[in-house]
Amino acid sequence: MKKTLLFAAAASMALAACQSEKASSDDLIVEKPQVTVADGRFTPEVMWSLGVMSEYAVSPDGSQVLYTLRYTNLEANKNNAELYVMPTAGGEATRLTTTAASEFSPLWVDDGTIMFCRGNQVLSMSLKGKGETVVAECERGFEGIELSPDGKTLAYISTIPVQRPEHIDRLFKGLDKTTGRINEDLMYRHWDQWVDDIPHIYLVPLSGGKALMDKAVDILAGEPYEAPMRPWGGTEQFCFSPDSKLLAYTCRKKTGYDYAHSTNSDIYLYDIVAGTTRNLSEGIMGYDQNPAFSHDGSMLAWESMERDGYESDKTRLMVLDLASGTKTDLTADFDYGVSGILWAADDSELYATVSYRGMSEIFAFNRESKAIRQISHGYHDVNAIRMAGADRIVANQVSIQYPGTLYTYNVTDNKAEGTKISTFNDDLLSQVRMGKVEEHWVKTVDGKDMLTWLIYPYDYDSTKTYPALLFCEGGPQTPVSQFWSTRWNFEVMSGAGYFVIAPNRRGVPGFGMEWLEQISGDYGGLCMQDYIYATDHFADRFPQIDRERIGACGASFGGYSVYWLAGHNQKVPGYKDGMRFKALLAHNGMFNFEQQYLETEEMWFDNWDIGGPYWDWNNPQIKKSYSNSPHLFVDKWNAPICVIHSEFDFRIVASQGMAAYNAAQMLHIPSRYLYFPDETHWVLRPQNSVLWHRNFIDWFDRWLKK
Repeated sequence: MKKTLLFAAAASMALAACQSEKASSDDLIVEKPQVTVADGRFTPEVMWSLGVMSEYAVSPDGSQVLYTLRYTNLEANKNNAELYVMPTAGGEATRLTTTAASEFSPLWVDDGTIMFCRGNQVLSMSLKGKGETVVAECERGFEGIELSPDGKTLAYISTIPVQRPEHIDRLFKGLDKTTGRINEDLMYRHWDQWVDDIPHIYLVPLSGGKALMDKAVDILAGEPYEAPMRPWGGTEQFCFSPDSKLLAYTCRKKTGYDYAHSTNSDIYLYDIVAGTTRNLSEGIMGYDQNPAFSHDGSMLAWESMERDGYESDKTRLMVLDLASGTKTDLTADFDYGVSGILWAADDSELYATVSYRGMSEIFAFNRESKAIRQISHGYHDVNAIRMAGADRIVANQVSIQYPGTLYTYNVTDNKAEGTKISTFNDDLLSQVRMGKVEEHWVKTVDGKDMLTWLIYPYDYDSTKTYPALLFCEGGPQTPVSQFWSTRWNFEVMSGAGYFVIAPNRRGVPGFGMEWLEQISGDYGGLCMQDYIYATDHFADRFPQIDRERIGACGASFGGYSVYWLAGHNQKVPGYKDGMRFKALLAHNGMFNFEQQYLETEEMWFDNWDIGGPYWDWNNPQIKKSYSNSPHLFVDKWNAPICVIHSEFDFRIVASQGMAAYNAAQMLHIPSRYLYFPDETHWVLRPQNSVLWHRNFIDWFDRWLKK
């Protein structure tokens, strides 16, 4: 279930979903909504009026940043992204495009020329004249582009169709209108889509500003493997060498059953002239991905996991000396994982973001001394970083109180808060009163300290009492950090008049590997006690929290948590009627572990975290794990519960939600079922999202505000 953490990735998927919708939509150009917030309350509608900045690139001289900014028209149920450019020193932004489609994958050709994708075209634009030139067209479309350092080669992501075996393909002869599918292997669907095509990386020469598409080379020609890897991989999964002669890329060279049971991807080096490939990370059995060449081309760094089948293993910072073949783990003595690797201008250090004690921060790793230092510090999440010249970093940064915003840091900073440079949401955010966010450290059942965020209600008055919501994180190995989300938005909950209790329970990263790994095989154990202790801590110590009006909510593993808590909500000391939680809401949660094991697609996840198949009853771990399946405790349910699920969630399929809702109905538990036939593990379409939030608020208001 992991990857509920990837709110940046979810935003990217939302953009992709919107792009596919635009292809068949009208020519409506979505402009920035003009919104007045009369009472200062942050609502779902206000949230969807904010601009969403996702992709960005810094000019070669470091003076400008190019970014996409997406706005939404709720009435039309449509959004699209436009291109903007602004100085990295701060100042006014210039809009570059005005189209009904979305621009994406922006990059710099030189300091005055940019390149980007729109639909099935790659275009270039001079910033002086802003005129567009078509560089390339592809019938199957583009998913992202990168330009070689010498400007002579364009790398792009497109797809190839999955070929049926001949003995199956012959059955479809003359049946071009059939909707049937025949499969004889696993991984026929993944996360949110049927696996009908797979991405490949292509290289095409450029001449006179045009791509010679008839000379495009599929670097995995004849291979049925994904590069980049679905569903999260993009252009960060490959890179050119500084001399433009090599391309390093990420690939898991497995299909079907093997793919479903393994996380063993590798870093491959493709020689562009010779057309040969070699594996650089052979023997490392976990995820290896996202390579980055040093500026002198002698070294390659990447993100590396050690263990096969463990998608939440520590992400190490691996550096390979290409001449000697020596690999060095710069995080060997560091208890936290890294992402988003950048090289310092002189290659002496590498910079990366680190999930660290409830925040995502920028750290520097010295290649020679192995010294590690923290560059950024504050109540925020740094989601992505780019170099701006030799001495600055441009970061895409969020917090619980603001969405994606551009900040800059000096590489010599020591725990700095950064300098904000973008202002596109300032006018709207200035009209709302966000709930205060506090950091608390709560003692757990075994005496450890657990970081828990407490978000206060909108217009908090210390003389009044308010209902509270326990937030149960998904993942399960996902931090409860300073994230910003259009699904679980703490400020929308605050704006609805609730305290929010958000614990970093056992199993989340950012607090060392022991804390992270404790959850595997113990879903009904300490992590659930962490939720219970956090709830009781605030109910006992904050008189402004009405202990008789506490609810619980969550999605994915968080949905499982809600189902589990629903079955352990009887005879609780200190609460009226012995009920700690008076109302519950579970979104896309695991309800029946036996059912889940055979319905999900990434089998490595359940094999690692649950312990394997339920029929292996001689395994004590299996007995322990499956005995904590929530469906075994429905006879003890006693609180109203709302269940939400989506048809295109292939991680935790819709039958899990239907089973939970049906159980509540048959037990005459007050219950509600919200079903989305066109959504995934997330809720990405604007009007669906607003309905989700209105239902969320209505459900808890009904039971906690009587």
